[in-house]
Amino acid sequence: MANGMSYVVIQVVLKEKMWGTGSGNLTELEKSINAQAALGYRLHTITTAASGSKGLIAGGDRIQATMVFERIA
Repeated sequence: MANGMSYVVIQVVLKEKMWGTGSGNLTELEKSINAQAALGYRLHTITTAASGSKGLIAGGDRIQATMVFERIA
């Protein structure tokens, strides 16, 4: 991220596992948060939106997480 930016907005899409319930890739969310923390940002706000199942072929439900990070002064 560019120096001097006060806020950063990142969206991560989590896809439901093929079998069972829950997201199979929550580590992607963790990676995004930890990467911004390493750059001197803290998580300010997180919102999520879910979409319905697209069936077996399309890979199941998706959750979109939108995160706003604020630079730590």
